Amino acid sequence: MITQKIFDDTETAFKLKSNDDLNRALFLFNMINRPTLVKIGTYLTNISLKLHLPVEGLIKSTIFKQFSGGETMEDCMKVIEKMYTKKVHSILDYSVEGKVEEAQFDSAMKKKISIIEFAAEKKELPFAVFKPTGVGRLEIWEKVSSKETLSTEEEEEWARVKNRVDLICGAAYKNDISVLADGEESWMQDAADDLMEEMMEKYNQEKAIVFNTLQCYRWDRGNYLQALHSKAKAAGYKIGAKIVRGAYMEKENQRANKMGYPTPICESKEATDVSFNGVLSYCLGQIDDISLFVGTHNEMSNYLALQVMEDKNISINDSRVWFSQLYGMSDHISLNLAKKGYNTAKLVPFGPVREVVPYLIRRAQENTSVRGQTGRELALLIEERKRRKGEPTKGNRE
Repeated sequence: MITQKIFDDTETAFKLKSNDDLNRALFLFNMINRPTLVKIGTYLTNISLKLHLPVEGLIKSTIFKQFSGGETMEDCMKVIEKMYTKKVHSILDYSVEGKVEEAQFDSAMKKKISIIEFAAEKKELPFAVFKPTGVGRLEIWEKVSSKETLSTEEEEEWARVKNRVDLICGAAYKNDISVLADGEESWMQDAADDLMEEMMEKYNQEKAIVFNTLQCYRWDRGNYLQALHSKAKAAGYKIGAKIVRGAYMEKENQRANKMGYPTPICESKEATDVSFNGVLSYCLGQIDDISLFVGTHNEMSNYLALQVMEDKNISINDSRVWFSQLYGMSDHISLNLAKKGYNTAKLVPFGPVREVVPYLIRRAQENTSVRGQTGRELALLIEERKRRKGEPTKGNRE
């Protein structure tokens, strides 16, 4: 029976943090825990960058240092190697957003392939990641998803998008590095699902190289997965499933309300939990056909995965099951799982400070909307600071 105390070990969780690191994290999570301050900070940061005020140094020493590995792949290796001493793997994510031109999409594709080739030489880096809309216009993904007729020019554009995705997945296959396709908004996801299924059929004949993301705050993902499973068995390929709760809830609900269609999002946090845990359990129940990448900061879902693995006699280090959290967050989950022997990886964003800021701001905003998450981080950081000072902590007061 899995004990629900694994994640309370703050000494293991923050073993890699110096006292300065711990204090910086406490300061930042205190800020993030206050939505009003996040809004003000976001506004001031965006204005400062637009006016080219000298704020990059401040950003780099605070939020960038907490949630990003560095500006280049080589910069990131210091933190990646440090985490690997505690058996935590990493996934490099070039987190530059908002590109709109064909040359930029080609450049993004080449960058992803270079990361795959870089990862192939590093035992610490078992995965790569890319965002489908990072290699093609949002509008073309939306148009293909809605089954609209494409013009000749759009057909050619879509062919280029598909080719970029194929080149990324082909590079992953060649280098034996699994690649994770990020989730998209629902009005772009159908095209992404169809294309990633094509990639799975092409490259996942022996094992899961290509993983698609299922955002489980969508109430239809369980049915989608079961239908995909049937198709994959019939066609003879393995499924790679990265499961997350989701990143676009407010945007999804607002669009559905504005355009007058039923929201694709679960009606409540509890319904989302049921959806996520159902998909998780289904994948682990079909482990011979589905490799699972559990991307969650939710402790109860992680505990559920551990329990299902135990119940189904799945080895704790089975290569078909991975757990992952974002760099700078939920170290109490990542490092404690790794210490117990589970396959664990941190998603490590990197890129030029100015260009990564939109990603970092979104991370801060998402944290303010996840009920209890930031408070839990804060409580554990405070516990660890007390432990280091030799003060009574919750653990040794009981």
